[in-house]
Amino acid sequence: MSAAPTGTVSRDGTVTLSGTYRCSSLSGPGPVFVSSTVGAGEMRRGIGGTVATCDGVEHTWVNQDKPVHGALMAPGPAEVEATLVHLDTRSGLPMPSIIATDRHEIVLRPAKG
Repeated sequence: MSAAPTGTVSRDGTVTLSGTYRCSSLSGPGPVFVSSTVGAGEMRRGIGGTVATCDGVEHTWVNQDKPVHGALMAPGPAEVEATLVHLDTRSGLPMPSIIATDRHEIVLRPAKG
């Protein structure tokens, strides 16, 4: 599980984050997702989610979202956190289980176009 060292932010505030992940077949049923957050200072924003394929092969993930509440992100330094989460459905109620996470400083660059 890794997040790229840079992301982008468009003029309308849409943030795009990306990276790679690898996971193998799981012991329990249920989907696996790549979730991501980005923040600066005390502000944190969830940036989309991607369904993961757990087949032992490295895959690329891209999450994109425009925060709807609060201040928009701006180009510059930020902190990213990307998490690979399994929602185990054996009990009937999906229970989240973190498989892997990556958290580090990144740079948000202006999106082209």
